[in-house]
Parts: sequence; structure tokens; C-alpha cells
Amino acid sequence: MTRTLAAKLLISLSLAGAAAPGAMAADYIGGAPAQSFYDTGVCSEASVLGFITSRFEYRDANYLHANLSIAEIRNTGQSRQELRDETHLVEREYCRATAVMTDGYQRSLYYVIERPWGFAGVGRSIEFCVGGLDPWYVYGAHCASLQ
Repeated sequence: MTRTLAAKLLISLSLAGAAAPGAMAADYIGGAPAQSFYDTGVCSEASVLGFITSRFEYRDANYLHANLSIAEIRNTGQSRQELRDETHLVEREYCRATAVMTDGYQRSLYYVIERPWGFAGVGRSIEFCVGGLDPWYVYGAHCASLQ
């Protein structure tokens, strides 16, 4: 039993290590500016927008009960970016867009993509807020914490 568990752990760690980006040497003398190891066009990636759309449907069905979904996401763009450096281990990309809802209204959509995330720093986290559809102010008034 323990051999099987140890073997599975070893395999998952080796796979996570193979998927992780290569390490870069630190430049303590030069003080080079922080740089991003990711594409800047992440805000408009189909996988990000698809995640937001499907996750909103889940939130509506289980919490909002407003019988709404996101029909289309338009005008995507990056509002700011916090790069990864020695003191900040997670890179954050703040995005904004317009969500066209199934009721015909256009609402502001704010989301943040955090990388690296998850097990062994592989993957990303996406948090989002649709303006006017956060009745418990999880992200502050008017989605302020994601802007």
C-alpha cells in the first residue's frame, strides 16, 4: 500500500517538474527589472473566457438564481499587471471586459489571472466579478478588489 502511494507521489512530482518552466538565475548585482515569463494576451484567451462563462453559469444556478448566463464577452483588455519577482512569487494580470448577458444587458466584467498556482506551482487561478451581480460584495463594491 505504501509503495503504491510512494510511487504515485513520485510520478506526480516528476510530471509536475517536467511541466514547470525552467529556473532562471538571479542577478543580484545588475538589479535587472522584473520580467514576465508569460504572454501578455492572456486576458482574451479562449480557455480563460470559457472558464469564466461556465463558472458564472454554476454560480447563477447555485447562488444567484437569476436565470442568467454570459452570452458573449467583448472588449477584453489588460488593466494592469503585477510581475513576478523575488518578493512576489505569483504574477497577477488584471483584466476587464464587457459581458453581454442573456437578458440583453451589458455589464462590466473584471477578472484576475494568477500564475503559477496550484500543486507545485503548476497552473493558474482565475477570479472574476460581473458588475451588479455580486450581491454579497465578495469582491467589494463594484468589484473594486479586481480592478
